[in-house]
Amino acid sequence: MERRTIGAGALAVGAVGLGCMPMSWGYSGSRRRGDESLRAVHRALDLGSSLLDTADMYGPFTNELLVGRALKERREDAFVSTKVGLLVGEQHIVANGRPGYVKRACDASLRRLQTEVIDLYQLHRADPEVPVEETWGAMAELVQAGKVRALGLCAVGARGGRRTSGRLYDPTIRQLQRVQQVFPVSAVEAELSVWSPEALDALLPWCAARGVGFLAAMPLGNGFLTGTLTPGEGFEPDDMRARHPRFTAEMMAANQPIVAGLRRVAARHGEGATAAQVALAWVLAQGRHVVAVPGSKQERWATENAGAAGLRLSARDLAEVAELPGAQGSWE
Repeated sequence: MERRTIGAGALAVGAVGLGCMPMSWGYSGSRRRGDESLRAVHRALDLGSSLLDTADMYGPFTNELLVGRALKERREDAFVSTKVGLLVGEQHIVANGRPGYVKRACDASLRRLQTEVIDLYQLHRADPEVPVEETWGAMAELVQAGKVRALGLCAVGARGGRRTSGRLYDPTIRQLQRVQQVFPVSAVEAELSVWSPEALDALLPWCAARGVGFLAAMPLGNGFLTGTLTPGEGFEPDDMRARHPRFTAEMMAANQPIVAGLRRVAARHGEGATAAQVALAWVLAQGRHVVAVPGSKQERWATENAGAAGLRLSARDLAEVAELPGAQGSWE
């Protein structure tokens, strides 16, 4: 697989990574299978999808434990990204950026991941009660201690699920400008996909201008852009798409032209190409500093996603994707 670099430290990873969250968090709990997920991780590593993206809050904690089972055997094949800064309660999630907590959380993540060093340690969310510089300083000390190789920041998106055009990521850019004064940012993780391209306006150029890697989260639109979801089929109550304004039956039906367009492009690339691969290839075409991180918990999807790294979209393909209608949500 093509390799891409993250940050000034030239940390090399496969162009398509593996988002591990769906294995333990966010999607239908009844469909989670630990052994099946473990096979997906091993398959991804076999194919060069070296970046494994997890977080201590996924589960919570169980996702890191699962990834740790794979790392115990395949540490040299993997680039491990995990996150800190969010605590999960019974019915709520709160930020915690206190320096002492950050250091304890890192040690706990190292134990669960069964590794001596985290390749990329990301701040999941800044704590409004703690200056972000203090949190970032504690994370920088972890680099100096040899427990972490590089630092990253997860972008702050639209509040309440409402997406607006323009300066959506201004708060993230302001945070980045502040923490850059403390210790270099190696990567930013933010949503980027055919139906959520807002990061292209300012955040992606900001990263490109400074040699900061960009990890494209949700590049398949929470599964919608794969074309495998049926409008009206519904989601289990614990599946975050059950509350997502683009996943009502009405909006899923209204957004089908986006999937149809991706399929038309895929048809020009041979029988094996899929809408999902075109969606991922579009993300990769946005810059050499971009790494796509699709989530998957099944071996077959990890295989299909990895194949997108070899799909090269032509100027005609990119123009056709650019002309696809914008996504509709129930607020519109």
